[in-house]
Amino acid sequence: MIRYETDADGILLLTIDRASKLNALSVEVMDALGEAFVRAEADEAVRAVVLTGAGEKAFVAGADIGQFTRLDGLTGEAFARRGQAVFARIERMPKVVIAAVNGFALGGGCELALACHLRVAAENAVFAQPEVNLGLIPGYGGTQRLPRLVGRGIALEMILTGDRVAAQRAYEIGLVNLVVPQAQLVDAAKGLAKKIATKAPRAVELALRAVLASDGTMADGLAHEAALFGLSTGTEDLQEGAKAFLEKRPAAFTGR
Repeated sequence: MIRYETDADGILLLTIDRASKLNALSVEVMDALGEAFVRAEADEAVRAVVLTGAGEKAFVAGADIGQFTRLDGLTGEAFARRGQAVFARIERMPKVVIAAVNGFALGGGCELALACHLRVAAENAVFAQPEVNLGLIPGYGGTQRLPRLVGRGIALEMILTGDRVAAQRAYEIGLVNLVVPQAQLVDAAKGLAKKIATKAPRAVELALRAVLASDGTMADGLAHEAALFGLSTGTEDLQEGAKAFLEKRPAAFTGR
């Protein structure tokens, strides 16, 4: 259901392998996804993560619609919180997570891409939050992460109309970082992951934490940044990075 493949560069390729259902997010898929990220965080061989969907048609084409008809107010809230917890784990990963989006990223699929730190899209990628068409709203963080990424006006347009956004438009509004031909998607995402994996691991982790804290007030964000900057100055990697710069050679970071 979730393929876990790490290469020699420490790049983990996680593939949601449910192509016959367009990789829809069933309860079982969500549980497996959460377990995969717990494993990836603890796996010392993993330096960065690329998340994609099996096949050429979909990254994740949303959730299994049938399960919504069995929800009520209480079970619906619990359902949303369970999914939010999985996506929050992805967002809080101390290693960079890059979504390689092929085909449909609809509903929960779009929200999953939003929870990743960076997004690389194939030319056939399509993003949407179409929940209003079912009488729902996004429940896995779409109403919170999408405005922070593309701005409130565009986010509201996407959420209130349910309209689909093609890859190039997604790039123009800042929803994705890069658009590439479909055949190059995974390689492009891995290339970006590999570039980041050459940096000091502790610095990458602290930078991710600092940016995640930017959703509060400027004063709180700056205080958090200063504290994390202080932590980075106490690392062996800083000493190595500075020495390598002065000696005009590549740094050999250890994550300490």
